[in-house]
Amino acid sequence: MKQKKDAPKKSWKHSLIKAGKNVGNALPIIIGVLLLFGLFRTFVPTSFIRQVFSGNPFKDTLIGAALGSIFAGNAVNSYIIGGELLRNGVSLFAVAAFIITWVTVGFIQLPAEASLLGKSFALKRNALSFVLSFFVAIATVLTLNLLG
Repeated sequence: MKQKKDAPKKSWKHSLIKAGKNVGNALPIIIGVLLLFGLFRTFVPTSFIRQVFSGNPFKDTLIGAALGSIFAGNAVNSYIIGGELLRNGVSLFAVAAFIITWVTVGFIQLPAEASLLGKSFALKRNALSFVLSFFVAIATVLTLNLLG
């Protein structure tokens, strides 16, 4: 009986040690990604983003998705930035695509994701997320128009 109770404890300890090592190995990559992200936010002013959007729904959606993919971050920041973009006259198509890709696509984090999860998976996941962001942005705007 003791062996059965001890086995899960050893397995639990082993799992914790292995997880700790994985986090330790990933930490330099994560720090590098955060530093790169900080540099992009410093060197690309918000006024530039406001000037890029033309008012064409297709073009704005494409630009919004591209910028969201480049300037990836957490969801809370995307809501704040999206609200500011809407206040400055950017179309809802562009803002929806921006928010979706901001959270789901991460070209900045791609090297880290590829090293941790595999290059093929990372590329396919990011490409699929980028393409699907167009459909989700259109569905979001159409749904809000139907409700409002």
